[in-house]
Order: sequence, then C-alpha cells, then structure tokens
Amino acid sequence: MAAQAQYEELMRQFSAFGAVKREMGRILPSDCPAGSAAVLTLLARHGDMRMSKLSELLAVDMSVTSRHAAHLAERGWIDRSPDPADKRSRILHLTPVGLAQLEKLSRRTSELLAERLGDWSDEEVAQLTGLMARLRASFDDCRTAAPRVFEETTRTPANT
Repeated sequence: MAAQAQYEELMRQFSAFGAVKREMGRILPSDCPAGSAAVLTLLARHGDMRMSKLSELLAVDMSVTSRHAAHLAERGWIDRSPDPADKRSRILHLTPVGLAQLEKLSRRTSELLAERLGDWSDEEVAQLTGLMARLRASFDDCRTAAPRVFEETTRTPANT
C-alpha cells in the first residue's frame, strides 16, 4: 500500500489536473459544452438509451440530464422518442448530425492531445491510458461499497 505522502501528492496532482480539463474544454464549440459532449460520447458508445440510464452513466441528477438532452435536441444532435415499453419515458438516439458533431469534437480533442503529448512515447501514452482506466474502475467499484472515508471522525463516545 502506498504511503500517506504518496496519496497527498496524488491529491495535489488531481487538483492540478483541473487545468488540463479546462484547456480541453476551451477547444469545444460554444454551443457544445463538456456535458453535451459527454452525452454524445455515451450515446455513441452505448447506443440508444433511456434518460434514466444516461443519468446513471453521467452520475448526475435527472434534471441535469434533462437539460443536456433538451440542449442537444434543440440542435438536432439527438432525438427523443417515447419508450415503447413505458410511454412516460423517453429514449435518446444520436442523429447523423450529432454523430458528425461528435466526430468533429473527437478530432479536435485528438489534435490537442497529440500536440501536448507529442514528446511522449506510444508506451507512455498507453501506460497513462491504462492507469486512468484502472483508476476509474477502482472508483466505479466503490459506488456499491459502503463509504468508509470519515469513519474515525464520525464516532461518538457512545459507539466507540
């Protein structure tokens, strides 16, 4: 297990990673903020889905998902159709225009990464990708586990 100092440095690096995300966000067109890009990406990866499933994948409240969907539908990037199994629910579908928008976003992002990581070897990029996927999976696994973060600070004299 890593030492406390390593975890503290990792936390500092996570904080600094915000600058990377902000720069990547700057290349997005003004009519396609990061949340919209995430929705397009998830629909391309997973196919048609209910709003509730998209909300779960985004890990946001249904009202946030609904705003993203409305924004994308106004631009013709997705269709919202009634769910045949439950007419109260909507199925989201990526349109050809939405797919073209996603391809444009992907090209821009790939160009930025290629520019910024141009002095990295293929192995280093692959290693970073693998480690980030592993980190994300570790946190996905934690969603079902009971949180233990503040266990020590929540104990009272009655339960110690």
